[in-house]
Amino acid sequence: MSTSAPSPLPPPPDSDSAAVGTVTDALVAANQRYAASFADPGMDARPVRRVAVVACMDARVDLHAALGLELGDCHTIRNAGGVVTDDIIRSLTISQRALGTRSVVLIHHTDCGLLSLTEDFRHEIEEEVGQRPAWAVEAFRDLDADVRQSMQRVRTSPFLPHTDDVRGFVFDVTTGLLREITPRS
Repeated sequence: MSTSAPSPLPPPPDSDSAAVGTVTDALVAANQRYAASFADPGMDARPVRRVAVVACMDARVDLHAALGLELGDCHTIRNAGGVVTDDIIRSLTISQRALGTRSVVLIHHTDCGLLSLTEDFRHEIEEEVGQRPAWAVEAFRDLDADVRQSMQRVRTSPFLPHTDDVRGFVFDVTTGLLREITPRS
């Protein structure tokens, strides 16, 4: 797998964004429209449902819609693959110890990009830029096994006081359904 420049992306569906400039310019303009009618919801930073959801960053997964969540219901923590890394443990620790969450929901998904990557990705980057990334790719070949590993990492973390309600799922990007993964015995 080469790390050369990716193919150009198709134009955004909103033709007005091209007149604004960069994608970031379009996002800032959208924020201005949003803020014009924004009203402080007066919410606390503590999630109402006392749950943290760890999921992949994939743009096809609309977590709030898929789980029936509203603003303020949960902490949403996303990364490539939805894998439980040291930084995810850091975020969950803050979520539980400082902001009162008690449950953890882990969500991987079908057709994940990490299914086709390997640690060779890091070596290719090193060859290109002259420095090896300090982070692991955390690629996997088996979705269910990686969800189980992520559940195990949460359940065995000494930093998390609430590990009795940790559940893992695979989200199907073609049907929108969750499939629960049973933990290791």
